[in-house]
Amino acid sequence: MRRRLRPIISLFLLFVAISVGVYYLAHHKNLVDQLGNTPLLTTSTVLLLYLGIFGALLLILSASIRICNRQFGRKENVLLNAHSLFINFFIPGQGGPAYRGIYFYKRHGLKVRNYAVVTLLYYAFYAVISVFLLLLYVRPLWQTLLGVILIAGACMVIIKKYSSRAKIHKDDLNLSGRNVLYLLLATGLQIIIFIAIYGTELHSVNKHIALSQVITYTGTANLALFVSLTPGAIGIRESFLIFTEHLNHISSANIVIANVIDRSVYLAFLLLLMVLTVVLHLKGRLQLKKLPLLIKQSLKQPDA
Repeated sequence: MRRRLRPIISLFLLFVAISVGVYYLAHHKNLVDQLGNTPLLTTSTVLLLYLGIFGALLLILSASIRICNRQFGRKENVLLNAHSLFINFFIPGQGGPAYRGIYFYKRHGLKVRNYAVVTLLYYAFYAVISVFLLLLYVRPLWQTLLGVILIAGACMVIIKKYSSRAKIHKDDLNLSGRNVLYLLLATGLQIIIFIAIYGTELHSVNKHIALSQVITYTGTANLALFVSLTPGAIGIRESFLIFTEHLNHISSANIVIANVIDRSVYLAFLLLLMVLTVVLHLKGRLQLKKLPLLIKQSLKQPDA
């Protein structure tokens, strides 16, 4: 019963979010005009930064698979991440990690529970860094550090409890300092690029928005990931940002137009990924790498 209700609720929330967004823009036509006047430099910069996000995701998955004592090629990494992003955007909830877990089990014989532990570790790093960004400029330093410690402790408890229930053995995962640091740095790189993305979008809307506001904004937007009830967290992230407007001191009008820019560019980014995956699949099937060699061989052969 719950499985049937979940997609219905997600679609209902998506419908409400889109309806509210359309209503808001219809009654604030100046925002629509502002969106139409968004500089090409802004959209192209954000698109390039999203390609940087994809690169960070490649590093994150590479670090994750190393912790799981497995290896796989770059092409497989690219295709798997691309497919995961499609699933995460178009299907409510965090379907990407589930898809990767099933893929690794069927393709590499990796137990889903082992990959789940590494995914929880990644989410723990993501949550801790995001909470740090959220609190850094709105609370005293000691409260910020206390909040980070509490979140980190809660994440460790969750990971340990899951590992105990799933009966994860020490030999199943390679949690060496080097591998864990690799995952932490890759996660940090991803969030730094998110700061650059949101900063570019917000600065195109309002040039007076400070870096401290962008950092607080990024922390809030990142935490919306954990309540992804709609495809692409559409409406959820925007609601988080508007409800915490008193923290980042960015007006709701600026938040709405910046998110419209972000959603539009992200769709273009997904389109590029789709083209990339098609090319890689065709390249594998047609063996385009061997084509120059075949041409040379045919030129060397004497005419009959």
